[in-house]
Amino acid sequence: MYRKILVVICLLVKFHDLNASSSDKFNEELFVKALHSGHVYTYFQFTTEWLLQSNESFYHTHLVARPLAEIIAKYDLMELHVSLSNGLWRYEHWGYPVVDAPPGAEVTVWFNAENRTDEYIDAQWKELCGILSGLFCASFSFIDKSNTVEPEYTFRPTFSPGTGKANLNSVDTNKYRIRYATLPREIVCTENLTPWKKLLPGNKHEGIRSLLNSGYIHTTNYHSLGLHVRRLARSPAKSAPEPGQLLEVLEIKQTVNLVFDTRIVSNSRDWSIRKLFGQGMDGAHGLAESSKIYVDITDASFKLTPEPTEIISSQRGGATTTFAVYDAKNKFNRQLFSIAGIYPTEDETNNVPTVSISAPPPLYAHRFLLGVGQERGKILTKITNTHWATLNVVLQENLPWFVPVYLHTLTITVNGVDKKIEANAIKYKPGKLREQPSQLEIAFKIPSRSTVDVAIDFDYVFLKWLEYPPDANHGHYIGSAILVAQLPVARNYTAIPIDGHLFADSFNASRSQGYLVTIRTESLLITLPTPDFSMPYNVICLACTVVALAFGPIHNFSTKKLTYSKKSKTGEESDAPKSLLAKVKALLSFKK
Repeated sequence: MYRKILVVICLLVKFHDLNASSSDKFNEELFVKALHSGHVYTYFQFTTEWLLQSNESFYHTHLVARPLAEIIAKYDLMELHVSLSNGLWRYEHWGYPVVDAPPGAEVTVWFNAENRTDEYIDAQWKELCGILSGLFCASFSFIDKSNTVEPEYTFRPTFSPGTGKANLNSVDTNKYRIRYATLPREIVCTENLTPWKKLLPGNKHEGIRSLLNSGYIHTTNYHSLGLHVRRLARSPAKSAPEPGQLLEVLEIKQTVNLVFDTRIVSNSRDWSIRKLFGQGMDGAHGLAESSKIYVDITDASFKLTPEPTEIISSQRGGATTTFAVYDAKNKFNRQLFSIAGIYPTEDETNNVPTVSISAPPPLYAHRFLLGVGQERGKILTKITNTHWATLNVVLQENLPWFVPVYLHTLTITVNGVDKKIEANAIKYKPGKLREQPSQLEIAFKIPSRSTVDVAIDFDYVFLKWLEYPPDANHGHYIGSAILVAQLPVARNYTAIPIDGHLFADSFNASRSQGYLVTIRTESLLITLPTPDFSMPYNVICLACTVVALAFGPIHNFSTKKLTYSKKSKTGEESDAPKSLLAKVKALLSFKK
């Protein structure tokens, strides 16, 4: 008996020592914003920071999921971004999301390429995509060299290998290699959400993560799952044994972007957490250091219930934003609660309807497919600058190998007239049939308050009949174009700064160098020349019919025995030969 008690005490002491020595931090946040279009935007962020000590290994984790740690260690990744999205984000009406993602699946990876060849990186990239395919139950295994590009101007690293804070100019990109690929046709469903949730620490029925109900998530106008991992270098405390040595931090963010249509959810403009997700919250997660909910109440005409914990006003890039903060860990811990936004009725507003008006974002883009026939077409990208100043932008076109483009047909015009813009820089890597896609990056300036058309011609090609998808007449998808710019103002801007970790780090986060924004356009559906796949079916049916009709007579002729029959005295043919039993019956009947 005493021995069992001693074992239990030792286990408790060991567990306490493990918790005390653990350097992991887990925070959960939820951001809710009522959009002027009548939709409600919700953003979930679960942030885990693992401060690696000098003697710690990636194979011994505490709050970080071990599969992720093993992937980072095995492939020596500096940065990893994975997104699975369904729907299209409407920048013109919804502003900018906290984290942007294109329709379908997207993978972006920064490899540590020091003393490594490009062939070795390509092999690691292919193997990594296969592992991610099994980890998220997605089709990442279809990513190979035929749909992978290496952007040079579009993406900038956000990790900091040994330079302290992360910033856009702190990394020598010559020592690292980037790989980027998209699967625009990927469908996101419950089988992707379940493994994604298993990467979070602790019980899935606690805290903010308990709101992630698949029955409510996959019926939204837009939903996106994201995984963002990066390595950071952090200065240790002054009391550390080696204060001059930088410590490595592994930051893992798991994000969810959702856009609800309140007219479908509640048949009114009123919204609540219970209506949006089918249930309320049961306090904070037990492992979370903080569990907070932020509601954007800037110029809001609704009334929040219950009363928030505090009100925060944020000044950022010339824009003022007001947030209502709910501290679920300190105020609503271990109790059920729900947050609701109630709009005034017509009686309360003296029958005067309220109209919500919002200014469009400074920069947004749309993409179109032009042309008639099955010989040649045109891809047109319209970029609109509503700001009063000229903006420097970078446009990246990701074109699959079956869409060959002509660089000499590239035109950049302003407001649809013949006034052309000269590009500051162009990187073009032509594609090869069935080997690599076409990559086009263009850096240019957009005049103030204008719309720029970027157009390029392409040819329709014939594919082999085995290269068509099962529904060949549905068409083939072209991935989204990417537009990157540094905005001088932060209007409709909610992204977290590059040197921040939590959503709260975006409060009062003005930057003199501007605000980096990444915009994904629509993915295009192109119909290539498609053969008549019904002809094999018709041929098979015809051949089977002919064989069936010919088989019967041939089978009868080859299996039946031909006999001659004698004629009776009356001239009629006698009956066929009878069996012995029939002859006996006939004899007995004759005697009667």
